[in-house]
Amino acid sequence: MAGKTISITTKDGPMDAYLAPAGNHHPGVVVIQEIFGVNAGIRAICDRFAGLGFNAIAPDLFWRLERGVELDHDKPEDFQRALALMGKFDQKKGVEDIQATITTLRKDSSSNGKTGAVGYCLGGLLAYLTAARTDSDASVGYYGVNIDQMLGEASSIRKPLMLHIAEDDQFVTKEAQKKIKDGLKGNKLVTIHSYPGAGHGFARVGGAHPDKKNADLANRRTLDFFKKHLG
Repeated sequence: MAGKTISITTKDGPMDAYLAPAGNHHPGVVVIQEIFGVNAGIRAICDRFAGLGFNAIAPDLFWRLERGVELDHDKPEDFQRALALMGKFDQKKGVEDIQATITTLRKDSSSNGKTGAVGYCLGGLLAYLTAARTDSDASVGYYGVNIDQMLGEASSIRKPLMLHIAEDDQFVTKEAQKKIKDGLKGNKLVTIHSYPGAGHGFARVGGAHPDKKNADLANRRTLDFFKKHLG
């Protein structure tokens, strides 16, 4: 089935979201955007999850700042605009919007009752916060930025969380990576995978510098994780 735009009811008003349906009685996955909005790459990830048997939905989390943001990470002017949007973005409201999306997807007649979340870059951080602050059944974060500054949230994690860390991430230092691993190693609900030689955005769809080997491995681990916890 073709993807479509739907409206999600949030505490502060309607929010658009891209929905790629898989059919009835399937688990749901909320796909959490990078700083570039719900662009072609994020929609392609939703479509891929739908093809794997998940009702996938990407909420337009920048809607309070500007609706319908779609930026190209390989264009310098778009990158600067994305950074400006991230600087104004309210993470707390963003997580509330993710919860609203989870609730909408879980209550839909097509759902099997289970809904998880997966996020990239900014979305990787939000996936971590989703695990700590929402009722997501399982969450996955790819190369999340600033997780090391939010480790106080770890004690609130009640459902499984998987993190994919790029060892050569230009936005997450080796020191920050170690802090994340050390801060979460005692939590049995958290699984961390580290990818030597991988840079930030290594699993991005349509990026200028693809890393197929690491992306395929991370995506396979994510799929197995979701099948285990959402099936």
